[in-house]
Amino acid sequence: MKALSQNRRHPMVGVALLLLGLLLTGGLYSLASNINSASAYSQAEYTSADNIADGEALFNANCASCHGVGATGGPAGPSLIGVGAASVDFQVGTGRMPLQMSGPQGAQKPVQFNEEQTMQMAAYVHSLGTGPTIPEEEYLDTDHADVDLARGGDLFRVNCAMCHAASAGGGALTRGKYAPSLDGVSEQHIYEAMVTGPQNMPVFSDTNLTPEDKRDVIAYLKEFESQGHPGGASLGSLGPVAEGLFIWTAGLALIIGFMVWITSRSN
Repeated sequence: MKALSQNRRHPMVGVALLLLGLLLTGGLYSLASNINSASAYSQAEYTSADNIADGEALFNANCASCHGVGATGGPAGPSLIGVGAASVDFQVGTGRMPLQMSGPQGAQKPVQFNEEQTMQMAAYVHSLGTGPTIPEEEYLDTDHADVDLARGGDLFRVNCAMCHAASAGGGALTRGKYAPSLDGVSEQHIYEAMVTGPQNMPVFSDTNLTPEDKRDVIAYLKEFESQGHPGGASLGSLGPVAEGLFIWTAGLALIIGFMVWITSRSN
């Protein structure tokens, strides 16, 4: 009993409990963030006069130098009239805009504006002309009862894999352009990319892929992402070609090294 009492009073017990509490708190916060990040703002907030006014001020201070006052376009940027709220939320929400430098395409980088500011700029641009809106939450719910993972996989391989690769790891295109990896991209941003066609990506309207089809594709990607790489290093997720090349190169290097070692020993 005395030894048990001493163990309970050990200072490391408090540290262990503190670490356990932090892990549980962080896990719950991450789960709540993932649930709420899909649709942080209602559709009504994108038509609020106050949000539109605040978005216009942000746009004039940060975007008008390229896209022009009133988003009518300029020498350094296209017109944004009619691109819709979804386009702004994707480009700004993934850090692609504002551009860091001129290049074949805008690269993803740390986000410059918070979620509220992004929503306000999207509301302002949306007020200038109709375009794709922020997706409804039901089409971002990958646990929906009607989700069909097998169909989502088929749709992805037919419509997306030629650029993003079957593993969704991305791939090179022409003239320095590329299809980015889809690993870690939020459900909302994947949906917005499909309806707006950013950079070199084609637009998948509801005529091409219905909202339910898009949800199936997103659910498939998230299921694929959750599986990880239980076999070890992914090697670009290119399958047996990359694995065979690695084995061949490494094996050939070992053989050459062994031959050099034998020759040096004989001399």
